[in-house]
Amino acid sequence: MATYVTLLNFTEKGLREIKDTVKRTEANKAAAKQFGVTFKEVLWLQGQYDLIVIFEATDEIAMTALLLNTIRAGNIRGETMRAFTAAEMAKVLEKVT
Repeated sequence: MATYVTLLNFTEKGLREIKDTVKRTEANKAAAKQFGVTFKEVLWLQGQYDLIVIFEATDEIAMTALLLNTIRAGNIRGETMRAFTAAEMAKVLEKVT
């Protein structure tokens, strides 16, 4: 499973409906399973970003499909990055010449 980290901000709509953010997150966790994606951690933040989510996904297609379905609702926008464990990074480095 690949790990992804997403930094999110609420849209104006998301801020208007802020009281539902936990409920929306729980619904999204359940929907994610249909895509082969698991939420590992969700944290609400102070500062430049409003949320950080750590996911595990079967592949990039599953992760992208979940994200597109999520942002389509209009409550958040964000940036997703592929993250590597130490073991995964060691395999990458084996190919560095």
